[in-house]
Amino acid sequence: MKGYEQMQNQHIEALKRIVGTEHVLTSAEELHCYSYDATPGFSHMPDVVVIPGTTEEVAKVLALANSEKIPVYTRGSGTNLSAGTIPTKGGIVLLMTRMNQIIEIDTENLVAVAQPGVIVSDLNKAVETHGLIYPPDPGTVTTATLGGTVSENAGGLRGLKYGVTKHYVMGLEVVLASGQVMNVGGKNVKDVSGYDMTKLFTGAEGTLGVITKIIVKLVPAPEAKKSMMAIFKNLDNAGNSIAAIIAAKIIPATLEIMDNATIRTVEDYAKVGLPVDAEAVLLIEVDGIPEVVEKEAAKVLEVLTINKADEVRQAKDAAERDKIWAARRAALPALAKLRPTTFVEDATVPRNKVPEMIRAVNEIAKKYNVTIGTFGHAGDGNMHPTIVCDIRDEEEMSRVYKAMDEIFGTAIKLGGTLSGEHGIGLGKLKYMEDQFGPVAMEAMRNIKRALDPNLILNPGKLVGEC
Repeated sequence: MKGYEQMQNQHIEALKRIVGTEHVLTSAEELHCYSYDATPGFSHMPDVVVIPGTTEEVAKVLALANSEKIPVYTRGSGTNLSAGTIPTKGGIVLLMTRMNQIIEIDTENLVAVAQPGVIVSDLNKAVETHGLIYPPDPGTVTTATLGGTVSENAGGLRGLKYGVTKHYVMGLEVVLASGQVMNVGGKNVKDVSGYDMTKLFTGAEGTLGVITKIIVKLVPAPEAKKSMMAIFKNLDNAGNSIAAIIAAKIIPATLEIMDNATIRTVEDYAKVGLPVDAEAVLLIEVDGIPEVVEKEAAKVLEVLTINKADEVRQAKDAAERDKIWAARRAALPALAKLRPTTFVEDATVPRNKVPEMIRAVNEIAKKYNVTIGTFGHAGDGNMHPTIVCDIRDEEEMSRVYKAMDEIFGTAIKLGGTLSGEHGIGLGKLKYMEDQFGPVAMEAMRNIKRALDPNLILNPGKLVGEC
């Protein structure tokens, strides 16, 4: 799909007949609200916003769009950070927030069934009364929709021990571009029949189909937790500690890192008692049954001591634990407060390369004279180099984009990947062939063409133009 002429009134009237007039938005003000997402520098006006309430309505919308070759951009809360929901060719923004029901909490099979518009934190509130959790916890957990996190294969602070979204999606109801409805996966713990279609649509960023129902795995909530902050004046010691903790066969629920630039910014913003002279701090939490938590916490403390942590602060109660994690969650808002524009990247490297990656980012920041604070999920190598700038300053932005190029180039050279949890969208599209090569890219485009032959679903994203 190289381009698309503006939708005709007859198409909009047909959409109103499908979902109801009140669920079709066409005013300039309404369309503007859905022309952008949480990614700076990208926007484009759609022709219409359609808010379906049922799978049947989604199917009818897609059947119409497919027959008329109208592009469709599925959207949840719009919190994604890769420009994945920008309607770059106009057409339809398919807003899934009306489909927000938790259909079932099955405590016998430890699964939940929900519609895509359910907010992730609302799902967790519903299952915690049964002593269960849904582990994926992106930073926008209180606003992100379940469907959006499935489409982006989102992660979060608990990713080291618990994994990312794809590890919890057991089944999906998907509407294909043709309007046909397909069910894949289910409640079975083991299912190796055929291709793994559930995984294919998880992380596909809306390019292959529209997810209308999700079956997710739940796990028992941990009985106990123990948190600590390790302070390092030497970045290598922090990196050695990360590797040594894992080598000691301890998998913390969370193992986070903040570099000096982030530490200083967070402390200035939140006044939580961070050591502003430290090169890095590690924030660590172990969880599980009380006896195991005590044993693992003691072992982590031993590893930190051996690897020359300058100081370790252990949370003695819930208030102190909350203070530790308030520091980590303040990283993004603290950095964002510095300048008008914030780019939060998520290049991921093997965890033994974390110190090298942080050093490289610091050198890149100096080389291009841009402000970058790096924090992230050290235990799984998922770094968030966060660039703060002013998108209105063209000269500064030319330096910012050069810095981004080098950051992602460095990650790939270190054996890393372009994204650990934010997705590709448009923002990282130009680097995809650098990671995958032409053969793999063409294979992915062939999958796209097979499932969406008219290329109406989120065109131009993830695998580029087909």
